[in-house]
Amino acid sequence: MRVVALLWLGVVTSWNGVSAQVGHEPGHSPYRDVRRGAVGVLTFGYLGGSRGSVGVGLSDGKTAGIRYEALFGAIGASLGLAYGRTTRFVVDPFKDTTSRRSGPSNNDVVLVDAGLQLVLTGRKTWRGFAPYVGGALGVAIGGRSPHDTSGYTFGTKFTVAPNAGLRWYPARRLSVRGDFRLVLWKLNYPTQFKQPDPIDNTPVLPSSAALTEWTSHPWATIGVGWTF
Repeated sequence: MRVVALLWLGVVTSWNGVSAQVGHEPGHSPYRDVRRGAVGVLTFGYLGGSRGSVGVGLSDGKTAGIRYEALFGAIGASLGLAYGRTTRFVVDPFKDTTSRRSGPSNNDVVLVDAGLQLVLTGRKTWRGFAPYVGGALGVAIGGRSPHDTSGYTFGTKFTVAPNAGLRWYPARRLSVRGDFRLVLWKLNYPTQFKQPDPIDNTPVLPSSAALTEWTSHPWATIGVGWTF
């Protein structure tokens, strides 16, 4: 329902934007057409968020990436590829509760996604600005993991990422944008986390706990785009 409401809000805003131009001379209107064509974007940002209840999830790292965008009226499509210098902690289930956690250790991640955006001002900008909302589906691929006696690895995760952002067009071909998205993925824990350690007989996870857990990760980026 929230997605439907946002889409409806975007349609209404886009219609109002077009209607608001009536009465303005073309040279004095605050609305300007967005140049047609594909857009290549360089992005830089920071990925944070939850490491999960155990604390072994990936988080807290700078990102850099590239993105390809294409606009079809008020709807835009995008493909993205990013690399993140994230970290994680290692939890050894065979040690006692006071010494089983170590780190953080480097554990990089590659993020690949495809998404859609609804531009709230349609095919135009308002005083050079064009806000949008959207969402993306993709995968997160973990890099080389630190040695972990539990056998836990991040692996490859399916991701869902609602997002919102703002594009600014200082020139016809040049655009600067800020994007905020909430990346969601599911962690999978090994069964060793439920086995009592040999020292104080305390497992990492209670026997009733699930071995999977969704975590959320705020991801803020800024980017520079060029329309071809």
